[in-house]
Amino acid sequence: MPGRYVGGMRLFLSVTSPFARKVHIVLLEKALAFEADYRLGSDPEVVRLNPLAKIPALVREDGSALYDSSVIGQYLEALAPTPAVFPADPMARIEVLRWEALCDGLCDAVILAMLEGRRPAERQDPGTIAHHHGKVRRALQLVEADLGERAWAVGDAYTLADIAIAMAVGYVNLRAPALLEPHPALLQRYARLMERPTIAKTAPPPA
Repeated sequence: MPGRYVGGMRLFLSVTSPFARKVHIVLLEKALAFEADYRLGSDPEVVRLNPLAKIPALVREDGSALYDSSVIGQYLEALAPTPAVFPADPMARIEVLRWEALCDGLCDAVILAMLEGRRPAERQDPGTIAHHHGKVRRALQLVEADLGERAWAVGDAYTLADIAIAMAVGYVNLRAPALLEPHPALLQRYARLMERPTIAKTAPPPA
């Protein structure tokens, strides 16, 4: 039922992780009670819960952990079906999952380029950075083209697809804002999405 609260959950996240932000938004949208625990993926407690040493990880009331963000999102939808962030129609749900996969991959590419750029200058591979930035550029072009002038990514309602788009555009804007310069429409869409309290509340601090 709307506004349902489930106690005892803990979300391990960081302030800049786009994937943790996505889960955080879903938790807030569904008004689920949880404790936010800010840590790095390398933190021993995170490693104990997730052998892949990644965040987000969601610890359930029974102490078991869920990861990654796409699994957690579907768990939260099953736990609290309303308000829904996935459509009831199976084909529309597939479209939402397609958007999520695209936006997750876009963020992965931003992260890999950033990590390469943080290596000592003499050990950096410009080709690797260009390769990952190429993925980001192509993904942004597809996002912009597929969205067109529609208010929402899938159907006529706000879904996890819109959350994923906010996550991805927000992360590019944080880590590689120059890649968004050819896409003012995406920045305008992000600004509109930021009017939603759950998205504004989870925005990463400026770099």
